[in-house]
Amino acid sequence: MSKGNVLASGADLSGKYADVVPRPASSILLIRDADAGLEVFMVKRHHKIDFASGAMVFPGGKVDPEDSDAEARAATIGADGLDDTQLGFRVSAIREAFEETGVLIATHRDGSELTAEQTNDLKDRYAARLEKNQVTMGAMATAEGLSIRVDRLEAFAHWITPPVMPKRFDTPFFIAEAPEAQIDGALHDGTEAVESVWTTPAAVMEQADRGEVTMVFATRLNLQLLGEASNVAEAMATAAKRTPVIVTPHVYVKDGRRMIDIPADAGFGKATWDVGEG
Repeated sequence: MSKGNVLASGADLSGKYADVVPRPASSILLIRDADAGLEVFMVKRHHKIDFASGAMVFPGGKVDPEDSDAEARAATIGADGLDDTQLGFRVSAIREAFEETGVLIATHRDGSELTAEQTNDLKDRYAARLEKNQVTMGAMATAEGLSIRVDRLEAFAHWITPPVMPKRFDTPFFIAEAPEAQIDGALHDGTEAVESVWTTPAAVMEQADRGEVTMVFATRLNLQLLGEASNVAEAMATAAKRTPVIVTPHVYVKDGRRMIDIPADAGFGKATWDVGEG
């Protein structure tokens, strides 16, 4: 097919993979207060990863069935009132953050915080095994006397990959303050993620504008929304008051421009976005 045909006015690009069922996944915005303002932890995906290859993203990945099993539920604070799907999304977000960055949103069962040394030890003993499905979050928490703190997460956004993509994911994004003792130890895992950075939303969006980094549409809009808060307390309080609208972007070409429509009430400022040449 010629480029001219692809860019025909009004061409709808979003239905090719409409029969692909999105897989459950989770992502998490770990945030902190810094001298530069509100910062978020981001990682650069390995170029061999088949989804968002090489892009700057928030830690995240697919939900495992064990993220909502009985052992995980018993070890979780904040699970009351959550069904298995809701619990799985949240525990998955915490697990993926731990696997990819070493940050563990958990406490000892008595409520005391994990120290940096304790978290590093847990990462050395469990992170790789979790990633390989050799151990579950519930089993780790039980063995180590931990409570998985889903009560420290707030729902931030919810995106479903449009059917223009052959691999589709149903992904809630959660926001959480990084535990103070663990901030300095946050680091990419070197496998799925090859770089990492604490950055303000404005700084990384400016890098994208200059072509220094790449990011997918959902990441860009989530950063834009996060950037409306000036500190951790404001970001968490705002998220607590907002119920995310599920967004499945509609992708099409109009007059040679690639356009994306999202729900007007999703909170991202407008409904139609011009994202460049088709």
